[in-house]
Amino acid sequence: MKYQVLNRIFNKPSFPRKFERLELDDNFCIVDTSEQVQRFADRPKEVMRGKDVRLSFPEFIGLEDILKSILQGKQELFELQGIGRCNDDKSNVYMDIYIIGEQYTKESGNRLIILIEDVTDRMALQQKLAQRANEARMLSSALMSYKNYMDKVILSMADALLVTNSLGKIKKVNHAAQKLFGFNKEELINQPISLIIDDEQGLIKVIQQYASFKKYSQNLELVCRTKAKEKLLVAFSCSVIHKKIEGLEDIVYIGRDITTRLNREQRTYAQYSITRILSESQSIKQAIPQILQSICQSLGWDLGELWTPNQYISQSVTGHSINAILRCVEIWSSRIISVREFKAITWQTTYTPGVGLPGRIWTRRSPLWISDITEDGDLQRSQPAAEAGLHAAFSFPILDDHEILGVMVFFSREIQRKDTDLLQMMGSIGSQIAQFIKRKQAEDALVESEERYRDLFENANDLIQCVNASGHFLYVNRAWRETLGYSEAEISQMNLFDIIHPHFQQQCRQKFYRLLSGEKLEQVQTAFLTKDGQTIFLEGNINCKFVEGHPVVTRGIFRNITQRLAAKKVIHYQQQQTERLLLNILPGVIDHRLKEQLGSIAEDFADVTVLFADIIDLTEIAASMSAIQLVNLLNSIFSAFDHLTEQYGLKKIKTIDDAYMVVGEHAQAIAQMALHIQKAIALFNAENHQNFSICIGIHSGSVATKVIKDKNDTYVLSANIVSIANCMQFKGIADKIQVTQDTYNRLRDEFLFEKRGEIEVKGKEKMTTYLLTGQK
Repeated sequence: MKYQVLNRIFNKPSFPRKFERLELDDNFCIVDTSEQVQRFADRPKEVMRGKDVRLSFPEFIGLEDILKSILQGKQELFELQGIGRCNDDKSNVYMDIYIIGEQYTKESGNRLIILIEDVTDRMALQQKLAQRANEARMLSSALMSYKNYMDKVILSMADALLVTNSLGKIKKVNHAAQKLFGFNKEELINQPISLIIDDEQGLIKVIQQYASFKKYSQNLELVCRTKAKEKLLVAFSCSVIHKKIEGLEDIVYIGRDITTRLNREQRTYAQYSITRILSESQSIKQAIPQILQSICQSLGWDLGELWTPNQYISQSVTGHSINAILRCVEIWSSRIISVREFKAITWQTTYTPGVGLPGRIWTRRSPLWISDITEDGDLQRSQPAAEAGLHAAFSFPILDDHEILGVMVFFSREIQRKDTDLLQMMGSIGSQIAQFIKRKQAEDALVESEERYRDLFENANDLIQCVNASGHFLYVNRAWRETLGYSEAEISQMNLFDIIHPHFQQQCRQKFYRLLSGEKLEQVQTAFLTKDGQTIFLEGNINCKFVEGHPVVTRGIFRNITQRLAAKKVIHYQQQQTERLLLNILPGVIDHRLKEQLGSIAEDFADVTVLFADIIDLTEIAASMSAIQLVNLLNSIFSAFDHLTEQYGLKKIKTIDDAYMVVGEHAQAIAQMALHIQKAIALFNAENHQNFSICIGIHSGSVATKVIKDKNDTYVLSANIVSIANCMQFKGIADKIQVTQDTYNRLRDEFLFEKRGEIEVKGKEKMTTYLLTGQK
């Protein structure tokens, strides 16, 4: 069969004939070529073995079905005649292309043989009319194949596809576009694309940019409308299909619905904004307008209201008595002229429980969604809402346990389907607002009840302060202001941690969290910064007042111990100087002479092991939860550590840079405690659904022990031992126990280790370290 086809080709009457040859596999990739075939290619450099022939001969694009038919033996021959090329020297070359199939073994598959004949001379003799007719037929075939190919692609697309002309009239849509926008095909074809794209100015910009300048863009976010007038945010990728006639280009839009992603981002921002407002606001009156504005602007709603059972938000009504009257006490709206009349009517409207949207929320005590308020049947405000262009609404109660403090209502000019996730989030926000209101009410009551003590406080020499649970000052006395130098106006805008010395920040935050969890702190030492930058050291007692289990205000009474500490430091320095002088003068006889006297001193050396344990990324963890939650969790963890310290007979040292520090004379006890800490953290994570990780570092060495008669032994820990142990923790691995060579030498016969390698230690050479993995 193949030879018959070849005879038909070669035996055609013509001028002396010469053919160039291409051999293709069943994927249309080049297998073999003749030497001169590149001069006929549109892109000669792409004529290489393994390359797709369509890269060098674009004429085959759209002929895939024909090529497959030849490969399968369903068609003997296909010819492309009069194909032209323009060479680099501006001369034209014409060729005829013959495509035939060749049967190979089953393993290698069938092949396509492409024979290319230079027919430049012959084409020069043919009439231009015949040439144009041939090109038209070839173009028509290619276009039909391309059309069939594109139809298949369009049908299989999951994204919405629309094709318009340069004026924006829709020519083609796929099934995904019909499903997304709610129209059928007949309702969209020949309609302007503004039917579904709400942003007309953005649309005009797109058409001008992409049709006139022939550019391509991705992720162009446009507001769209469904048939039911619901708003969608769709990310479009746009491209232009060029045509020979200028101005008749088609524009292709491929869109993906990103409304859900936008909603998720808006809710996250709204939750963050409200939390920030509640933490920074000094009063209910200051917070409520900001909350209404934040919810509207974050979520894209147009009007927000607060309804309470009387004119004063600081008061509340328990239950829902039939005599309760709800009034609007706060409104925020975007700059929409049409809502002015609606707002005026709202100020004059009152509801009883069960009547209107606020009254229904007051009765049911749970959030509610209304897709179109104009159909809600509210005799007082439905008609004004329709005239103002308002449609969708949602509302939620400000509820603290069983006591309802108010109702918030929000309106949108859009008709929006019910969003259950948003309602659930708003229910949680309502509880946050209720807690804030109750706390502020308690603070106001506390300030009022303490007015009678103000004279006493103002005349006291001690520094007295009241701080709320978020760290803002509620009251400071005269001695506090005079000592630190801040004015009352400055204090009202300050946070407690704004004036704490940087060296005391971590320690004071931990104590503040403990205070909020109910612990009373006595003999607390801290340092404040005065307005002119001086450091004032203070000592005193702090407690916290709770209302219904919630921390409301902390009270602190401090004494200025700056001068006392300075004097103590001078005395300590003088004692050190005296000891150095005695040791230099009497190195040989000091032990003999002092032992004969009362309170004599002896020196010895003890072997100790130091452990540091630190919770990783505690700052990031603290940002993800409330202060009370963090305090409760940390108390659980450090209580477990304290229990282990007592169990193994070790000595807990004050925490340093958030690390838990323990010292003991027996390295084995320290190792057992470190392994037990890992188990305690794992158990804590499982019970509290957390993911805390901890780094542990251990180092061993000798320290001097001074034994003074009639007094307790005092260890003078070497700064070198502590810093190395701290370095083992700081440069450790999450949930691992890293030890030095000294500790490894003491424990290797009883415990299991993995060698980690060498690490850098500041001020020292590299140190070999090991990872403690268990006990033998």
